Amino acid sequence: MIGSPCPCGSDLAYDACCGPLHRGVRQAATALELMRSRYAAYAVGDVDYVFRTWHPRTRPADLALEGGPSWTGLTIEGYGEDWVEFTARWLDHGATGQLHERSRFDRRAGRWFYLDGEIS
Repeated sequence: MIGSPCPCGSDLAYDACCGPLHRGVRQAATALELMRSRYAAYAVGDVDYVFRTWHPRTRPADLALEGGPSWTGLTIEGYGEDWVEFTARWLDHGATGQLHERSRFDRRAGRWFYLDGEIS
């Protein structure tokens, strides 16, 4: 992934964008940055990062990404201090689709966490 474009669509290289967050070098500074990095984690299959950035009160007991769709693009529809609305596109066994969600985030002890989302 080093030198490759970041899956979050930022136009930066993965290693200059979401890679440092995935590796724990730094934390997301905003809910938007966390959301983009979580999308990128789904795209690269980093289940540990997705799990670590999910609020402990709402995250599932177990999380598996194997066999899921390939995430092919992200569009940010809007955002505020603690929410992000986005559309994520996917490909799964030749079928394409998209997920539209308004996600909520919570900041605990200086770190952002995904809380939950409303899918439409």
